[in-house]
Amino acid sequence: MNNEHLILNANPIVAFLEKPSAEFTKADIINYIVKNDIRMVNFMYPGGDGKLKTLNFVINDLAYLDTILTCGERVDGSSLFSFIQAGSSDLYVLPRFRTAFLDPFAEIPTVSLLCSYFDKDGNPLESSPEHTLHKAAVAFTEVTGMEFQAMGELEYYVISDEEETFPAQDQRGYHESAPYAKANEFRTRCMQYISQAGGQIKYGHSEVGNFCLNGKNYEQNEIEFLPVPVEQAADQLMLAKWIIRNLAYELGYDVTFAPKITTGKAGSGLHIHMRMVKDGRSQMLADGVLSESARKMIAGMMDLAPAITAFGNKNPTSYFRLVPHQEAPTNVCWGDRNRSVLVRVPLGWAANVNMAALANPQDTSLTSSPSPRTSEKQTVEMRSPDGSADLYQLLAGLCVACRHGFEMRNALEVAEKTYVNVNIHAAENADCLATLAQLPDSCTASADCLDRQRQVFEEHGVFSPAMIDGIIAQLRAYNDLTLRKDIENNPKEIMKLVTQYFHCG
Repeated sequence: MNNEHLILNANPIVAFLEKPSAEFTKADIINYIVKNDIRMVNFMYPGGDGKLKTLNFVINDLAYLDTILTCGERVDGSSLFSFIQAGSSDLYVLPRFRTAFLDPFAEIPTVSLLCSYFDKDGNPLESSPEHTLHKAAVAFTEVTGMEFQAMGELEYYVISDEEETFPAQDQRGYHESAPYAKANEFRTRCMQYISQAGGQIKYGHSEVGNFCLNGKNYEQNEIEFLPVPVEQAADQLMLAKWIIRNLAYELGYDVTFAPKITTGKAGSGLHIHMRMVKDGRSQMLADGVLSESARKMIAGMMDLAPAITAFGNKNPTSYFRLVPHQEAPTNVCWGDRNRSVLVRVPLGWAANVNMAALANPQDTSLTSSPSPRTSEKQTVEMRSPDGSADLYQLLAGLCVACRHGFEMRNALEVAEKTYVNVNIHAAENADCLATLAQLPDSCTASADCLDRQRQVFEEHGVFSPAMIDGIIAQLRAYNDLTLRKDIENNPKEIMKLVTQYFHCG
């Protein structure tokens, strides 16, 4: 990172140290704490429920600070993960210095850091969320010679008391401005805090969903991130959800990332954009069109899509979102700029037209300056995941799937056969629809798909058998094989289900 990037960096620790977070050392963290009168340190790490856990330390003296940053601390793994037995449950958590941020909610000045898990022998815990993702990223690079990058579109609902002034039009909230959109200022404060914690944000906006229910206003929002190395992408999404919930609590709002709220209203997805980078350059386009490597990447996702729901759609309400005609996918296919498909290739600035000059004819510098590297913006987007996802499992699963595309002998053939460039749900496309595989319609069916395809996820040692066993058992425990069909016309039962899983992920 050069000085140009450091100047506008929102993270106060980056600004103080004048170096990028990727280069933070233990000495840097201690230096910041000492010179900024920081009194506490928090360790944060994901549990088996997909939420961040916190361990607080009061800084007694410099020696103690050095000890906790060097040695970490013990935690009870059996209370964090279902696959760990109480008889051998002790784990270590060690901070990753590059994740350090100033806690925006703490009254006592506090630096927080995300942690990695280690076992009794001092080795990374094979089944831990962050190490599984690390292994997936390493395997992808070893097989392809490229770096796997990702970013998420984080959708959520803000719930507040219903207001009668400037009412928004039901289900017409997309990019709405104030005063019709009531949660815009809340969202921008969230964005500022996420940026201060190291999140690389692309933009935020009001989303489609808005409605009133039982005297409450439900308003859907989205914060979208920039592509970063996949491990960093998971960390920033975890912190973003933690920040959004904490600020909502502070301001008296409720928020939910639940995939479905009520019948006939937009659900909240967690679309994941991906790209491959080599020597600092995107490998997604070749001569202005999707590259062979990108099509192999997509083929891998087509092959493993049913099993990926086991990581990205983690409770029964997920499958009330994955229904036809709701801008959520149900069929295993892909296409360009097509929101009825599972994997979408969004607009990628491939037209090689100087649009800025056309929009600003008075600015003659635009016509003479070098064209920006717009091809770097091209991504592909997986649209099935939602807010119930385990973020590290999901991104590891997608990383595995994209690597798998390079290991499939028939990858380009699979990509060709699953490509559609039409609204797949239109009546005239019924024959095409009949040829496509379907996503699972329940947690139980998702578990079965993962069980059938587990070998691919376990290859290269990425997902441990214990983790796969645990995910399958967790999903089957919902016993929801026919639940969607049983209650799809029963709003009261659907609402009971939504309430049960309202604060998922």
